[in-house]
Amino acid sequence: MSKSMRFLTPLAIFGVLVLLLFYGLYQDPHLVPSPLIGRPAPKFTLPALEDPKVTISNADLKGKVSLVNVWATWCVSCRAEHKELMRLAKVDGVRILGLNYKDDREDAKRWLQIYGNPYVANAFDADGRVGIDWGVYGTPETFLVDRNGIIRYKQIGPIDQQVWEKTLRPLIDKLKAKT
Repeated sequence: MSKSMRFLTPLAIFGVLVLLLFYGLYQDPHLVPSPLIGRPAPKFTLPALEDPKVTISNADLKGKVSLVNVWATWCVSCRAEHKELMRLAKVDGVRILGLNYKDDREDAKRWLQIYGNPYVANAFDADGRVGIDWGVYGTPETFLVDRNGIIRYKQIGPIDQQVWEKTLRPLIDKLKAKT
């Protein structure tokens, strides 16, 4: 290999990496595509957070439009999101199933006692294996699941009033209107 090629090859690789990094800087991190959109929710069976003798599974998602919210007590953004989830459950009557992700069971139960519980049920994913099957990158993440158990949307990051009004509410209303 010539001296100029030995110099140009690393420079070309560096240039491509710089271009990719600049491209990534201008992308919305909440728009990470999910291969699960339009597919059935992954099969799972987990113990309930509140009572490990009770199990929660993907079968619990069928029959009603639901949000599956992946959360943890160690997640700062989850705390910011929690007030909005409480409002959605109480005021708007949204059905929210929790997936407590890589957390301590007692910490999570205490969290819900202190801040309130917007969830109809809470699955406890201590080792994060179910979260991996769902394609979870981190917390919070929320999946919109239709009444047939099909994932229709994935929200990365906290749900706030703007996300609710502009994205989730219209999608939920549309799914509820379908017979």
